[in-house]
Amino acid sequence: MTSIHLIPSSFLRGEPAEQAVSAGLAYWLAGGPCAFTALTALWRSADGSGLRKALALAEAQRLYPEHLQRLSAAPRPWAGFDLKRPLIMGIVNVTPDSFSDGGDHADTEGAVRFGETLLAAGADILDIGGESTRPGAAEVSVEEEIRRVTPVIRRLAEKGAVISVDTRHAAVMTAAVAAGARIINDITALTGEADSQHAAAQSGAEIVLMHMQGEPQTMQKDPHYADVTLDLLDYFAERLTELEKLGVPRQRISLDPGIGFGKKDPHNMRLMQELAVFHGFGCALTLGVSRKSFIGRLSRQEPPKERVAGSLVAGLAGLERGIQVLRVHDVPETYQAIAIWHALAR
Repeated sequence: MTSIHLIPSSFLRGEPAEQAVSAGLAYWLAGGPCAFTALTALWRSADGSGLRKALALAEAQRLYPEHLQRLSAAPRPWAGFDLKRPLIMGIVNVTPDSFSDGGDHADTEGAVRFGETLLAAGADILDIGGESTRPGAAEVSVEEEIRRVTPVIRRLAEKGAVISVDTRHAAVMTAAVAAGARIINDITALTGEADSQHAAAQSGAEIVLMHMQGEPQTMQKDPHYADVTLDLLDYFAERLTELEKLGVPRQRISLDPGIGFGKKDPHNMRLMQELAVFHGFGCALTLGVSRKSFIGRLSRQEPPKERVAGSLVAGLAGLERGIQVLRVHDVPETYQAIAIWHALAR
């Protein structure tokens, strides 16, 4: 039997959204501040490619009422947050070679000071990583990764910060949670090592499952998909089922489509346009677009630190599509952009 997915579109905010929802002409998206008034039906053809058809809301109400209910339902609290507002996850790279800020905060004291700065600027979560996963990045040993991140996690957790550890290694996950991390953020969706999903499940931490095709060293060589949105929907469905077998409920999980990880620009743009379809899983959604290379390619080839404006535009596009966690380098700018975005809706 062919699975049908519904992609919300035609978004409204503020008073127009409230009026449309009250009149039965729109649905709230994931319990957030945006409502949708139209949809696209998406399903897989016999050859594996995706087929799309515009779907009027009235027709969707008649044919797919359960789909609409899942898309409009608010996710349950995640990582101690009620998700009634977007969360800012500030990036702290304790690395010498990350694509955007490698070496800026590579020592413990510098990373801790930077984390404190991000908290003061409005970050809700600090995402601390000790291994660069940019395209072509070299691996570091697990021992070195632990040495880099655990002192920073411990110091910032002691100050009350909500800490996420950005790692794909089971031993690092375990050490980071022991040091005070409350979230495990894995670019391999807990598939990078055989023990990763068991370590994450047993840790009790919240989890971010990110999609990546291939490995960091080779992921941008020639990524291909039958249909990028459908392929990710199938991937996340499989990962969620596997983790549920290990006793991990969906409310512990956030999904991240992995913009720029094993994806060409048309894949990235398609996923950005269709992000709202992933609310059908009932999980919080995380989006990382900050300073990514597609921004430079679509603009004037600016270096990473000059992609702030593009990062903000892409991030706000994600918020319009209901994402709950925005992972960013530029926390003060993002905080300001979100504040104005909300004020305009009110």
